[in-house]
Amino acid sequence: MSFDWDKIEAELRELTEGLEGVELDRERIEEVAREIRAGRLGQESNRISGEPEPPDPGDVDDLANLPDSARQQYMQTGREALERGEVAVAVLNGGMATRFGGGVKGIVDAIDGRSFLEIKRAQALQYERVPFLVMTSFATHRATLRYLDERQLGDGVFPFMQFVSLRLAPDGALFRDARGRISPYAPGHGDFPGALRKAGLLTELQRRGVRVLLLSNVDNLGADPDPVVVGYHLSHGRPLTIEVAASIPNDAGGGPARLEGRLQILESFRLPPSFDLGSLPYVNTNTLLLSLSVLEPDHPLTWFYVEKNVDGQVAVQMERLVGQLSAFVETAYLLVAREGREFRYFPIKTPGDLETLRGDRVRVERIRASVGRP
Repeated sequence: MSFDWDKIEAELRELTEGLEGVELDRERIEEVAREIRAGRLGQESNRISGEPEPPDPGDVDDLANLPDSARQQYMQTGREALERGEVAVAVLNGGMATRFGGGVKGIVDAIDGRSFLEIKRAQALQYERVPFLVMTSFATHRATLRYLDERQLGDGVFPFMQFVSLRLAPDGALFRDARGRISPYAPGHGDFPGALRKAGLLTELQRRGVRVLLLSNVDNLGADPDPVVVGYHLSHGRPLTIEVAASIPNDAGGGPARLEGRLQILESFRLPPSFDLGSLPYVNTNTLLLSLSVLEPDHPLTWFYVEKNVDGQVAVQMERLVGQLSAFVETAYLLVAREGREFRYFPIKTPGDLETLRGDRVRVERIRASVGRP
């Protein structure tokens, strides 16, 4: 089964007209197709072979219960780093723009007529020297740039695109949608380190003297550049900090678990069927603080097999996840609040979630304060 790359890339150029740097990894796509056809790739191939264990009580620090002396030290360290321009803020505004009414979630009005993206930018720019980076995708890039231009929000903002790949059929053939077109997709937020390097932005951050980058989902308005959190990261000596929250029923995603002696983020779809998900006390918030050294190497993040329903057909796509960096670098885990004025995690995946947030006076006041509005 072969791919007519000249035809495929001509179709891709039509679909992404006006976007620069959109390239396909031909070798990777062909390798995936071969592995699917051979039966070596499927949903079961995502599962780990070892036996995971829940984290120990001392594995996670609780932001709400830090000793006063440590909190004051972290606050001073973090504030000084923010004021010196040693911290950058980045948000994930990529993907396929399909989960939030078919539009780009980042530019949807969230609170007080401000979009998610505008609020996240304002949180970063409370500290004048903090660069603000936005990872988009081929599906969100044009709308994001247009929005930033129309709202005159481009100053201090560095947009860059994640990579692109092609969906395949369950037999390894090229997937085509109901209109017979190829089906490109954005292959997960594990793209972040490589896309940042490709755009030249890691070099730019290093040139500016940035030491640490705060990365979060654009829809998590609680994950602002808190000096205490920044200071915590800079003080504990590990190059990666991942914020986690107490698990509640129906949480999606994964959390920290120990595998072969190493505590790391494990997604639920990777765990053995017999594993008790209820034994994991924390959920990954996908908010990370990364020392820039973490972003320099090309860590071999795993490609995971994912099936999607596209036009009533099953399509296969391979994705990588940024939280898997915890499998390769020493990581600290910080427990953050989901409720109250100190919340740092409230994911907004549907319009209903947004209405819930808007109806929560305490959380809304916290967000207003984080952008300089009492």
